[in-house]
Amino acid sequence: MYAIVEIKGQQFKVEEGKFVYVHHLGEEVKEGQEVTFDKVLLLDADGDVKVGAPAVEGAKVKCEVLEPLVKGEKVIVFKKKRRKGYRRKNGHRQQFTKVLVKNIEKA
Repeated sequence: MYAIVEIKGQQFKVEEGKFVYVHHLGEEVKEGQEVTFDKVLLLDADGDVKVGAPAVEGAKVKCEVLEPLVKGEKVIVFKKKRRKGYRRKNGHRQQFTKVLVKNIEKA
């Protein structure tokens, strides 16, 4: 059983017992806290596929926060204009939250 769920503007394929890195959920989430996502776009239960328009009614994904703040790989942003002497190098590390999928409830 798996589901396609939208979390903070991105779509993720989630399965029970697996973890996923999502965009940082904010300072209010703590380690061990349970988080529920209601915007389930697709639900597959052993071949029985339900597609929402835009979301499946009554379906929810319950997750547990394992690590509230995880930093991703460093991303380098390099800007240059040829023959003008303009070069800028900048970088950042994206912030994520690691969540474990506990339960997928269907309608």
